[in-house]
Amino acid sequence: METKEISKIWFDSHRIFMETKNGELFSRPLEAFPILKDAEESDRLNYTINKFNDAIRWEKLDEDIHIDSFFKNEEPKINPVGEIFKRYPQINISAFAKQIGINKSLMAKYIYGIKTPSPGRLKEIQDGIQKLGKELSDLELV
Repeated sequence: METKEISKIWFDSHRIFMETKNGELFSRPLEAFPILKDAEESDRLNYTINKFNDAIRWEKLDEDIHIDSFFKNEEPKINPVGEIFKRYPQINISAFAKQIGINKSLMAKYIYGIKTPSPGRLKEIQDGIQKLGKELSDLELV
């Protein structure tokens, strides 16, 4: 089996692209990498390829992607968690994830449809949203 090596990477507004040293092109949706999706363009472009040419490192973002990640073909899927956060973009994903005890990156993957939460995890998310709604409705405005 031929070993693939990263030659270069680049971005558009929705995807990350990777070219191998033998000219093959691969891309993934940025939703697959929430840290990169949320990063400034200048931070996305500040990366290094490791000495084996099989992984990319963003030191400032503390993010690493192995070449194998580009070979996956999963694309974002519409899902109930994503629909809630799309409908209410004012909800801070990071703060919400922290409040319910879920890693921000994992929560973002649920929202963007890259990963599917287990039934138990989905219940935790739903309960957190209901609790947030209750807290907001109980607020007394002066």
